Amino acid sequence: MLIGVTCSSAITVSAGQGGTEPALELYMHDILGGSSPTARPITGLLGTIYSGQVPFAKPLDFLPPQGGVAIPNANGAIPTVNGLNGIPLGTGLAGTQFAGGANNGPNANGVQTQLGPDGLGLGFGTITVIDDILTLSPELGSQSIGKAQGVYVASSADGSTQMMAFTAVIEGGEYGDSLNFYGVYKIGAALSKLSVTGGTGKFQNACGYAEVRSLIPSGQHVIDGSEMLLRMTVYLKY
Repeated sequence: MLIGVTCSSAITVSAGQGGTEPALELYMHDILGGSSPTARPITGLLGTIYSGQVPFAKPLDFLPPQGGVAIPNANGAIPTVNGLNGIPLGTGLAGTQFAGGANNGPNANGVQTQLGPDGLGLGFGTITVIDDILTLSPELGSQSIGKAQGVYVASSADGSTQMMAFTAVIEGGEYGDSLNFYGVYKIGAALSKLSVTGGTGKFQNACGYAEVRSLIPSGQHVIDGSEMLLRMTVYLKY
């Protein structure tokens, strides 16, 4: 998953502006799988599938071996994976969408949220740890300005939202500049909003919010994982 951040030359917003003008814009790249991942599911059923592990078994990668039969869960559901990279659908900020493909909303590719025996989505409660790259423009290979470090949690039973809590650490800042974000990201929605809960360095005592929009990666920088790109427009006041 990719989230983009673009910093403007006027990064400080005065207290009297009330956060009406954006202080900065960020691009964040969230990448699952492949040779250079920046995110990893660590709990839940999808986290277990992602790591290729089941209890007391030898790892067999994401897909069943040739001639093997996938074992469904208690209600007959078999977790679906992206055929291009083997990542379980429902994992990450793309939800059940095939990351990188054109879509017009959640489940736009026709894949429905699969339910466990308790009636909740298979991904519900999955915690994903991130060390995502922040860049000045949407291209993954463009100049990096820092990292987004934290977690997101599948917080809805139908897999449509992720609760996000992370810190945008700006590299090269004289005072260790950083911004803290918290809120709910709505998968497939045109717009989500996160709260700014504080910061350090030039962002000390900052508050405000960020408008988050998902973008389709340009494809100029080819990767072998599943990438999600987010653009965050941040409004601040002090």
